[in-house]
Amino acid sequence: MDQARAEAFGDRMVETLNAGSLALMTSIGHRTGLLDTMAGLTPSTSQQIADTSGMNERYVREWLGAMVAARVIEYQPDDGKYSLPEEHAAFLTRDAAPDNVAAFLQYIPLLGSVEDSIIECFKNGGGVPYAEFPRFQEVMAEDSGQTVVPALLSHIVPLVPGLQDALTKGIDVLDVGCGSGRALNIMALEYPNSRFTGFDLSDEATAIGRCQAEENGVTNLVFEARDVTKLGTPKQYDLITAFDAIHDQANPASVLAGISDALKDDGVFLMQDIAASSELHENIDNTIGTFLYAISVMHCMTVSLALDGTGLGTMWGEATAREMLSDAGLSRVDVNRLDHDLQNAYYIARK
Repeated sequence: MDQARAEAFGDRMVETLNAGSLALMTSIGHRTGLLDTMAGLTPSTSQQIADTSGMNERYVREWLGAMVAARVIEYQPDDGKYSLPEEHAAFLTRDAAPDNVAAFLQYIPLLGSVEDSIIECFKNGGGVPYAEFPRFQEVMAEDSGQTVVPALLSHIVPLVPGLQDALTKGIDVLDVGCGSGRALNIMALEYPNSRFTGFDLSDEATAIGRCQAEENGVTNLVFEARDVTKLGTPKQYDLITAFDAIHDQANPASVLAGISDALKDDGVFLMQDIAASSELHENIDNTIGTFLYAISVMHCMTVSLALDGTGLGTMWGEATAREMLSDAGLSRVDVNRLDHDLQNAYYIARK
């Protein structure tokens, strides 16, 4: 045995233990607003931070201990005051979006909450259904709110030549797996002459989208909770979108075939999905590869298997995506990346 290699790996595992703990503490700091509060404070005591944030001082003080030990928050022992450096706040606060890593770290405790159920799946097969992930829609909405939603009009729509003009004049648009409909609500406001429809399996998510549309006063947008494997709308839409939705489906091949059938002959399918290779060895150097495989095990693959699906998983990769799109009748495919979006690729597919 190479002793130096063994010791280096042992050190790495200890670092991982601390990093995992920091992920939990950072998620708490995000959800409680403590990180946002501290970004706006001069050096303050734990009591001052607790009072400003409306949190319990004893819990705040212990949380601060973890964050100081992780060298995220700075501590002055002479006066007992804490501060969040602006260089750290640039990656940990809501004002820092799309660079707010704290929002993404919410996935760690969320996925950990289903560990017992996942262990049972390892032993017996099957999957963990969506119902066991009560906050997933909320966290996903915040995730897309940092990457997809802010760039939708300025960067994503312009990926398709002529699409802005077409939307302005008026076309029929469907979003498959629309979630709570944040993207659709933005487009419906921006392009009042176009007609927008959102399909999602979740009654809760579509109800949120519907309420937002009513608040916005838009009349060109409808939401429907339905199984997206059965679109039943041949050649109806000029544009169909799917934002981070296809790889979660029980039967993604059927969904893609339905999308192809629902598109007009000159229509466009715009799909945002994970930027990865279909080959494991080509994902080793992926900056967030470990996280993406983990979220596949703990969510994306298992929710599909819970529905007796194919369990495609998060890391299906570009080659598999291209092959499945072609099999669905969408043979002309371009793949784009955006500088601000580390984890996603944008597919533009046509018949």
